[in-house]
Amino acid sequence: SRIPVHLCVFADTLVMAVLIFVAFFSDEDVVFTYDCSTAEKKAAQENKGEDGQPMDKGSDMILASTFSKSGSYFALTDDSKRLILFRTKPWQCLSVRTVVRRCTALTFTASEERLLVADKSGDVYSFSVLEPDECGRLELGHLSMLLDVTVSPDDCFILTADRDEKIRISWAAAPHSIEAFCLGHTEFVSRIFVVPSHPELLLSSSGDGTVRLWDYRSGRQLQCYDLASLQDLAEPRSHKGLAASRIAFWGQESCVVLLCDCIPVVFIFQLDASRQQLMFRQRLTFPHRVWDVAFEETQGLWVLQDYHEAPLVLWRPVDGQWQPAPEDAVSQRLCSCLRTSWAMLEGSVGTEESFRSLYKATFDNMTSYLKKKEERLQQQLEKKRRRSPLSGSPGQTKKACPGPAALSC
Repeated sequence: SRIPVHLCVFADTLVMAVLIFVAFFSDEDVVFTYDCSTAEKKAAQENKGEDGQPMDKGSDMILASTFSKSGSYFALTDDSKRLILFRTKPWQCLSVRTVVRRCTALTFTASEERLLVADKSGDVYSFSVLEPDECGRLELGHLSMLLDVTVSPDDCFILTADRDEKIRISWAAAPHSIEAFCLGHTEFVSRIFVVPSHPELLLSSSGDGTVRLWDYRSGRQLQCYDLASLQDLAEPRSHKGLAASRIAFWGQESCVVLLCDCIPVVFIFQLDASRQQLMFRQRLTFPHRVWDVAFEETQGLWVLQDYHEAPLVLWRPVDGQWQPAPEDAVSQRLCSCLRTSWAMLEGSVGTEESFRSLYKATFDNMTSYLKKKEERLQQQLEKKRRRSPLSGSPGQTKKACPGPAALSC
């Protein structure tokens, strides 16, 4: 999983998905908990994916989760290849379906009629929301692992991001028909996000340490911002670790937040849509690992972190600067709920960055080759020296002169 703990917010409902369980909190003090490990399991003879192959046993770890546009539905997928669909009003599990391979991302269409699921093999399947027991349908495929999928607000396009640096814009009605590619990243594309208030704009993040703004229908890059330039001078200037595991948007002030993969830093930008530019506003640094972030329109920015005393903190803008609000009553209540499950959290969540294996591996074969070549030449010269006659030994190069006894005969 790219994010060990997932945080989703819609209206007054906050969802936290942690490994084998997902808990839902709201302002009405209602808590709904669903344990994925007890989800419906197929019989042994039926325990197969849609490709007919036996399913690998997973650990019930949640890999991705999301709300629908209206908040009426919520879906998650786990490493046991289950796709679980919920209704949120009231909370109810509608279906448990199997997928072909472990998923990396999922999203609802704007109409909320279908759920798109991207997997590790590069395929996107769609599942019906209105017919919750219907099997999935293959929509499109890439030649490499997919890392994110989203749709345009009018449901005309499916946008996909893969490990091979590409962002593809496909027509939803005919996914084999490609409208454009957004090319420019030099490493895997970790996240893509269509700006809700400006549906022609796309944000993307990559392992190359940049965040880019696109006019995605034309594939034209509008801006490239190097996140390494925002690091402190005392920190090493490296692009590794700056791939975003979450891009969040706050419509009230057109704020864009990026949570990086393996450093406890959150970058805050403001989107100037008229100029089609991102403007850097603030860099939030945390003493503990940040698991996920999410905006609540009426409250501010929720930050979920690896800290027992304050696992969930609400940040709000004060005089143009984002500041924590630890005394917030809702925040304190949610922290109290999280602390009761802290033993499970502490023992289950890993600390390794999740994108490490996706970076390109570089090999300096030339240095090794030249070194071995030099060693071979030295060995050949040494052999020649041993075979050649010794210098300064005339008896070995000329016939020996006759001695006095030979002359007297």
